Amino acid sequence: MQNTLMDHLGMKIIEATPDKVVITMPVDERTHQPMGLLHGGASVALAESAASIASHLNLQSDDKAAVGLEINANHVRSVREGTVTATATPVHRGATTMVWDIRITDERNHLVCISRCTVAIVTKRNR
Repeated sequence: MQNTLMDHLGMKIIEATPDKVVITMPVDERTHQPMGLLHGGASVALAESAASIASHLNLQSDDKAAVGLEINANHVRSVREGTVTATATPVHRGATTMVWDIRITDERNHLVCISRCTVAIVTKRNR
């Protein structure tokens, strides 16, 4: 994860299996919007990171790659500080697309954001 958005935002992988991915992210100056709240875009980056890792863990061959296709997010609670945790679980795991439910919670396990991410499974191109 070095030199990636995940690294820059302080994300840490807590659990990563084909059935569930859990990632944490600090709520601090890196992830705040101007009013001092968790930026919705940071929540979306966390959600898509969890879905992408989960999809990668479910690939059936080394010549395939998982790439984000669509994501939506409903921000239901604000957070000013602490750590948020994203948990991605599968809705659909197909040969060409995967769909993940991602729930982001605060340190008291209150729902902060609910997201759904569709990931395309594509054949890697030769570089």
